[in-house]
Amino acid sequence: EKSPYHGAYLAVVESVSKLIAAGASFEDVYLTFQEYFEKPNRDPARWGKPLAALLGGFRAQMDLGIAAIGGKDSMSGSFEDLDVPPTLVSFAVTTGKTDEVITGEFKKAGSKVVLIAPEYDENGLPKIESLKATYAKVTELMRAGKVLSAWTPTYGGIAEGILKMCMGNGFGFAYADVKTEDLFAYCYGSFLLETDDASIGKLIGTVTNEATITYGKHVLDMNELCKLYESKLEGVYPCRETADVKKLETFSYATEKRVAPAIKVARPKVLIPVFPGTNCEFDTAKVMRDAGADAKIFVINNLTSEGISRSVDTFAKELKESQMIFVPGGFSGGDEPDGSGKFIMAFFRNAAIKEEVHNLLQKRDGLMCGICNGFQALVKLGLVPYGKIIDADENTPTLTFNTISRHQSKLVRIRIASNKSPWLAATNVGDVYTVPISHGEGRFLASDEIVRELAANGQIATQYVDFDGNATDDIRFNPNNSTFAIEGITSPDGRVFGKMGHSERIGSGLYRNVEGNYDMKMFESAVKYFREG
Repeated sequence: EKSPYHGAYLAVVESVSKLIAAGASFEDVYLTFQEYFEKPNRDPARWGKPLAALLGGFRAQMDLGIAAIGGKDSMSGSFEDLDVPPTLVSFAVTTGKTDEVITGEFKKAGSKVVLIAPEYDENGLPKIESLKATYAKVTELMRAGKVLSAWTPTYGGIAEGILKMCMGNGFGFAYADVKTEDLFAYCYGSFLLETDDASIGKLIGTVTNEATITYGKHVLDMNELCKLYESKLEGVYPCRETADVKKLETFSYATEKRVAPAIKVARPKVLIPVFPGTNCEFDTAKVMRDAGADAKIFVINNLTSEGISRSVDTFAKELKESQMIFVPGGFSGGDEPDGSGKFIMAFFRNAAIKEEVHNLLQKRDGLMCGICNGFQALVKLGLVPYGKIIDADENTPTLTFNTISRHQSKLVRIRIASNKSPWLAATNVGDVYTVPISHGEGRFLASDEIVRELAANGQIATQYVDFDGNATDDIRFNPNNSTFAIEGITSPDGRVFGKMGHSERIGSGLYRNVEGNYDMKMFESAVKYFREG
C-alpha cells in the first residue's frame, strides 16, 4: 500500500523465487498477472496506483528478461467506503524435471539452515545481477545434492519461512545468533536452505526433533502454533467440526476366491464415457493403457436431442465390443444441487444401454468401475451395491453432501476392508493406501442394517482410516463423514466397484512430500482378470 510500484516489482521477484526454491532453473520462465484495485472514479491518486504497479511489474520484467503472457484485472474493488488495497499478484511458470523438485518442509533433525540472499539497493529492491547470481548459486547447490529443503521468504520474512518449514514433518527449530529485526525483515529473492553444509550461506539455526521453536530464552510450542495458524479463519471458513470424534467399526473380509471370466482376453477394451463436466477421462485412459488395456474415450454429445440419440446408439454398439466400463470423475451437470451424476444416471437408464450393461455384467463377465462422480452415478443407478440398474427408493444407499457443507480436496488414507472384487485382487485386507479426494458430495449414507449386510457379503471395499488404521468419523481422515467411514463399495459379486478417492491419479513424480502407498494396482488387476481368469 505504501508503494504499488515496489510491491509489484517484488511480486515478480517473489513468484520467480518460488520457482527456484522448488528446484526449477531460471530459464524459459513466463509470468501472468492478476491485478485488483479500488474504483478509480475521477481521482488522479487512485488512477496512479494501478499505473505505478504496472510500471513496477514492467521494470521487473525488463530487469529479469522475462515476459507476462497473460493476466486478469479488476478495477471494482470498492464497496461504499471500503477499498481493497492495491494488489498485483504475479504467477511464474516454467518446466522442469520431476526428479529435481525440492519441497519446502524440513527433512531431518540435525540439519543446518542457512540464508543465501542477494544485495539490495537503497529502495529495498534486490540488485538484479546479484539476484540472478543468487538464483544460479541456489540451483547449483540443489543439483549438487546439497539442499534437502528450500523456502523463499515472503511477507513474513525468515520467521514465517522457518515456521512453515517446521510444520510439514513436525520438526522444531533452534535459532542461531540472528537479530530479531532480521527475522521479520523483508528479504525478497533470498532463500532458506536446509543442508548438511553450513558453509554455503549465513547460518540461521538447526532443525530439531523437539516440536518447539527456540530463540534465545524464548520457546514456542509448535503444536500450539499450528493450532493458531489453522484456526485463524475457522469462524469464517470452517475446516473442523466440533462434534465428538468416535472410532467406527473397522471391517475385514478376506478371500482368495473371486469371480472369473468364461473367456480370456489378452488386451481387454475399456469404454470411458465423457459427460458434461467430466474431467478425469485422460487420467483414467492413461492408467488403463499403462495396465495393458485398450482405452476408448467416448464423448457424449448432448447439444441436441439428435446428438444424444446418436450417442446412445453408438455407445450401445461400442459396449458390445468392450469388456469394461469406467465412469470417470468430474462435476457432472456443474454439480448443481442434487445434480451430481444425474445426467449420467439418465443416460445409463436408456433401455438400449441398460440392456447392454446388464449383458456385460451378467452374461459376458465384464467389469465396471466409477470414481467420484462416477461412483455417485453407480450408487444412484443401483449398480452398487446391487449389481444391476434398479429404481431407487428411500431405503437404498445414496451419496450426499459432505457434512462440512463445502468441497473437500486433500489426501486421505483408506484401508482395504474386502478384497473380494477383481479390481482389488492385488491387495490384502488391512492394507492402507493414500488417495487424493476432491468432492462436495461424497458422504455415503445407508442404514445400519444395510451396512451390516454389505459387510457380511464382503461388499464394503474400503474405509477411511486414521494414522493407526482405524475407521473414524474424524473429519481430518473421513472428509465427508460417511457412514461407517465407507469410501468404496462393490456389487455382490465384486465386478462393479465404486469409490470416492481418485485412485487413477497415480504416476511418477507425484506427491513427493507426502509419504504413502498410492498404487492399489486396481487397473492391473482388472486387466489380469481378463488375461488370466
